[in-house]
Amino acid sequence: MERISATYLIETPLAVEKAAAVLAGEQSSGTFVPVPGETEELKERFAAWVEKITPLETAKEPSLPGAKSGAHKAFRRAEVVISWSVENMGWNLPALVSTIQGNLYELSQFSGLKLVDMELPPSFAKHFRGPKFGVAGCRQLTGVQHRPLIGTIIKPSIGLTPQQTAGLVKILAEAGIDFIKDDELMANPPHSPFDERVDAVMQVINAHADRTGKKVMYAFNVSDEADEMRRHYEKVVDAGGTCAMISLNSVGLAGAKKVCDFGALAIHGHRNGWGAMNRHPLLGTEFAAYQKIWRLAGVDQIHVNGIANKFWESDDSVVRSIEACGKPLLGGMAVLPVVSSGQWGGQAPETFRRTQTVDLLYMAGGGIMAHPEGPAAGVRSLRKWWEAAVEGLTMEEAVKKYPELNPSLEKFGKAK
Repeated sequence: MERISATYLIETPLAVEKAAAVLAGEQSSGTFVPVPGETEELKERFAAWVEKITPLETAKEPSLPGAKSGAHKAFRRAEVVISWSVENMGWNLPALVSTIQGNLYELSQFSGLKLVDMELPPSFAKHFRGPKFGVAGCRQLTGVQHRPLIGTIIKPSIGLTPQQTAGLVKILAEAGIDFIKDDELMANPPHSPFDERVDAVMQVINAHADRTGKKVMYAFNVSDEADEMRRHYEKVVDAGGTCAMISLNSVGLAGAKKVCDFGALAIHGHRNGWGAMNRHPLLGTEFAAYQKIWRLAGVDQIHVNGIANKFWESDDSVVRSIEACGKPLLGGMAVLPVVSSGQWGGQAPETFRRTQTVDLLYMAGGGIMAHPEGPAAGVRSLRKWWEAAVEGLTMEEAVKKYPELNPSLEKFGKAK
């Protein structure tokens, strides 16, 4: 039978080999004592295997509370690879997550544990189609080739009426924006009911498309309970929309997959809440593993943060996330990385220098909406910054060659 493997960063006061064996047992056939029915034949077929242990450094203090350290004064770190038979969970995403990310975080034998990555066997490609649209489909829907999709978030994130939102969309569409999204805080509130917002926004987008041939992709936030999500989704389809947004960690894996399976709209996956899963260096999960789960579910676009972002994440981590999205999964399943969080045009040169890709949705909220010459100038500025980035220019060289970039540098560069 095929096997699934997962790589973990662990910290333990025990011998690393013993701790790894506890992890493998807890997440498969074992418990804290031998039990009737736990035969050698059963363990041979269903037990998780410790495939590889790579010792790392030793710490003097535990990274997390609750470990049964006893008299131990050293906390050993290692990279550990564990594998399971596909027969343990079948082709079931919630069961897969429960296996590789379940009770293992509760084990007192560990003072640190983080899922780093996972590898899936070829049979998963037969059971999960992955993103319906992905990079190529999103480019086709927006008509954008050979450069990043330029996008923004409606700001203020809450408080605008549907008509006020539509007014901003009109300005942005006429400025040449490719993508606009609801904020994750904007779902179906009393001040901007979902149906009214869809009607107002799509009237503007459809009229603009009729005049120019360019249809702006707007990601309406359909996040809600299951039945409401389906109703919201169908409303967007009926109005002629091309995209829906879901807050992945809020609606959950099964809810997100259900929305993706409808198949008529590109799905924008927002990862709000991600910091709770990743911020501690020895707890949670790394993005390399996280994005594979959501790719299997069918998400077409997923957030990766951005260079010199407003949050805690390092540039190195952001670059690794973008690279993870660019690696084929099971022979394909392309997903579009969404660069966001305190972005403006001046980060484009460093983003391109470090990633060497334009297969991005480059999102700037304040970087467009708060441009000193208005949102329309903000859109034009972003596109010009990316032209300069692909030319290989630094921020300083870009402003020298293209003086029209000076207002954004003055506004946002000094703020940064």
